[in-house]
Amino acid sequence: MSEGTTTPQRGDGYPGVGRVLVVIPTYNEADNVRLITERVRAAVPEVDILIADDNSPDGTGAIADELSTADEQVHVLHRPGKQGLGAAYVAGFGWAREHGYEAVVEMDADGSHAPEQLSRLLDAARDADAVLGSRYVPGGTVVNWPRRREYLSRGGSLYTRLALGVPYRDATGGYRVYRMPVLEKIEVDSVTSQGYCFQIDLLGRVHKGGFRVVEVPITFAERERGASKMSSRIVREALWRVGMWGAKSRLDSVRKVFGGNRH
Repeated sequence: MSEGTTTPQRGDGYPGVGRVLVVIPTYNEADNVRLITERVRAAVPEVDILIADDNSPDGTGAIADELSTADEQVHVLHRPGKQGLGAAYVAGFGWAREHGYEAVVEMDADGSHAPEQLSRLLDAARDADAVLGSRYVPGGTVVNWPRRREYLSRGGSLYTRLALGVPYRDATGGYRVYRMPVLEKIEVDSVTSQGYCFQIDLLGRVHKGGFRVVEVPITFAERERGASKMSSRIVREALWRVGMWGAKSRLDSVRKVFGGNRH
């Protein structure tokens, strides 16, 4: 792994939140990385950006380097190969910790997470430990998604709520803000899940840790350029892992009840 040549400049950051790093994982996002970076910088100029590129063969990393050279608030983390979304975020969170950021944002590179709505998530982070950009609370919407994808997404969130006992309407979404102390407390470096499962894993740990989580409505739009990274394998992994986590949680609860009744 290597990083861009610029060093993060210390500033006041986002009012009421502090220094914020937007982590944008990329793999073959040459058509999108420049545009998403420009949109973030225009929408919320107080935040910094880290493009975590998994050695994209389409030249995404080289474009990211150009952006970093031209703008001291844009940084690049070059990773040796395609290791998945979860691993990219974990690496990005570690980079944020090393460079003294107080909050991190998860954001997709394809434009499905509107940077123009980032300020509403950061405003909510003033009084929360984690903020979920939610498609399924009042005011949240999904644009240009096939019905099948929306049903799958809504079903995944419902399955998560039932299996893990969490109250959040959008448990699989990837537009989020985390305060750094939260990530340290939940030992984010130990998370190995990918895709949907990574987001569910983090949220389950945050909920179990008793942190304050709020959901903020967002408009989610299907990507216009490039290919989606979603696959049936990712969905199957999420179903299996969440089911196992739910079963383990219930078993642990039973053990505590019977263990507590022993004299």
